Amino acid sequence: MKKKAQALGINHVVLEVDDLDEALKFYGRLFQFTMRGRNDHNAFIDLGDQFIQLRLGRTQEPDGARHFGFVVDDREPVREALEEMNVELLERGMNFRDPWGNRIEVVPYDDIQFTKAPNILRGMKVEGLTKTPEALKELSEKDMSP
Repeated sequence: MKKKAQALGINHVVLEVDDLDEALKFYGRLFQFTMRGRNDHNAFIDLGDQFIQLRLGRTQEPDGARHFGFVVDDREPVREALEEMNVELLERGMNFRDPWGNRIEVVPYDDIQFTKAPNILRGMKVEGLTKTPEALKELSEKDMSP
């Protein structure tokens, strides 16, 4: 049997937008980020130990079921910002579309099997995160308990 690569995570996601400045303002109201770099057609924003590339120009219709999940320490500030901007939440959880049709789900860190190593959390200046019993069970079943 031929060896396969072991996936270790997702490095970045590209979101298509029609206006880089407006996209930076929109995402800046939802999440803390640092600007990694920018040119005429792209903006790169660091979110923790990963990044998002905002790319100028749409090539497809708004996303329906296709989406990705942002993991956050606290969803309430995101919910408040979305309400202030009159962004409609979709059918379940905290799903929404940005002004350019990119569908996003905001997921709580404590309730999923996703984890960050202590040194990464320290570098992000994040403390006191915990996991629900259900998330700890999922991690334990895969021998990934923190």
